[in-house]
Amino acid sequence: MKKMVTQLYFWVIVAIFLGGAIGLLQPQWGIALKPLGDGFIKLIKMLIAPIIFVTIVQGIAGMQNMKVAGRIAGKALLYFEVVSTFALIIGLVVVNLLKPGAQFKVDPHSLNVASIVDYTSKVSEQTFSGFVLNIIPNTFFNAFAQGELLQVLFLAILFGCALAFIGEKGKPISVLLASFEKLLFRMVHLVMKAAPVGVLGAMAFTLGQYGTTSLAPLLKLIASFYLAGTLFVVVILGSIAALIGFNIFKFIAYLKTEFLTVLGTASSESVLAPLMEKLERLGISEGVVGLVVPSGYSFNLDGTNIYLPMAALFIAQALNIDLSLTQQMTLLAVAMLTSKGASGVTGAGFITLAATLMVVPSIPVAGLALILGIDRFMSQGRSLVNLIGNSVATIVIAKWEKELDMQKLREKLSQSS
Repeated sequence: MKKMVTQLYFWVIVAIFLGGAIGLLQPQWGIALKPLGDGFIKLIKMLIAPIIFVTIVQGIAGMQNMKVAGRIAGKALLYFEVVSTFALIIGLVVVNLLKPGAQFKVDPHSLNVASIVDYTSKVSEQTFSGFVLNIIPNTFFNAFAQGELLQVLFLAILFGCALAFIGEKGKPISVLLASFEKLLFRMVHLVMKAAPVGVLGAMAFTLGQYGTTSLAPLLKLIASFYLAGTLFVVVILGSIAALIGFNIFKFIAYLKTEFLTVLGTASSESVLAPLMEKLERLGISEGVVGLVVPSGYSFNLDGTNIYLPMAALFIAQALNIDLSLTQQMTLLAVAMLTSKGASGVTGAGFITLAATLMVVPSIPVAGLALILGIDRFMSQGRSLVNLIGNSVATIVIAKWEKELDMQKLREKLSQSS
């Protein structure tokens, strides 16, 4: 018991239950604690862009052969697309079978459009060409100031390739970046000590603001989404893990602290740095971790991919809009594109959904108002699946590249179970 009390995950669990109790028993107190959760997320977001930049640059520059870096990136993108497609299909199948929105019979004229203006305004001008051009930042530092992950990725790839090409002359820069990386990770360790406080504030606000009775009409959607996410993790990722040679449940147990932190904060970005460190301890090379994990935060959002078709079809069902198979396939194709670049921050999936619906005119964007109130609960599920999906992806690419110590992996997972 004494050892457990010293573990971060123990205090995160305590914070989840304590925050939930405050939110349910004293809703006003819970709502007042919102700044604790917001503050913790802001602390993490402050460090995400420089961490992603440094780790990708180090990952590319550390490769002795640029062809190796390109091969790893290519394999990662191929894996991301294949697995993301499975996530989209599972979401589509579950929502069609369970039809969580079929009994709503909502009048479209009754929707509160004002409540979604903040989300739709962020994507109202979004086009494919605009999306591509937005990957290029206006200035080098603008990407960091705005926290645009795709722009940071773009800069990191350019910088890393240039650093690799100049060879020995760039060695002092590599040494400086390595020291800066250690400094950033130490900062993350300090911030993570505040995780229980952030989790308490986030959980207290969520249940204080929305309670349980207000969620009753939408519980079927939440349950359907978590069922789809569980199926994806157990069946798809579990099968991939078995093929590689490890147990998905032992792996989740190994990441229990990160898992609980994400559950409390509804943000997978809150555990980016500790996740990378834990994956390296499993016997994965630093180069592979440095390339695959940060890239996955923009290109491998399995939880978001499950959420998009489910939320879109839920709105269609609630508004009594019957979508043909062709329209649903179009929705999947659009969702595959719009999900790229959505970070793991709370609300990013909802903004991505707004972008998806704006490209698919069959479903009115105003329907977003139906699920705005429960997005916080959906965001927790999205972030958890994203976390597991990116972690498994890193192991797969490491195995593919022969950069994985299987004996060390099995030993570490056995110790955590």
